[in-house]
Amino acid sequence: MAEGFARAYGSDVIEPASAGLAPATDISPLTRQVMLEKNIRLDGQYPKGLDAIDFSQLDLIVNLSGYPLPPGIPVPVIEWAVPDPIGGDIDEHRQVCQMIENLVMQLILRLRVQRHPGRRNPAAY
Repeated sequence: MAEGFARAYGSDVIEPASAGLAPATDISPLTRQVMLEKNIRLDGQYPKGLDAIDFSQLDLIVNLSGYPLPPGIPVPVIEWAVPDPIGGDIDEHRQVCQMIENLVMQLILRLRVQRHPGRRNPAAY
């Protein structure tokens, strides 16, 4: 979800890549459904493990897993306390989707302000 929102809303300041500590085999149909309700398609996205990520190409990691990341990660990590909706119903997926959308938007706005510190209204980009 976070990668989908980042691609849709923040391509001017984020080049997202997602991976997990224990990736699923596919994106949940309920995840796809709630994202489509937001008019965001997840085409081309698929679950990946951390071994698929080149950490030297990253500026920041956002950890949504609730678990510590392996030691020695060479970039800053921020933690977002987001429940895992897998196994939950559509309403749980919607709630988590809304939480992630809000967090991604806050990050995008923060990055835009950092990119253009003289501008007063980051929402006007």
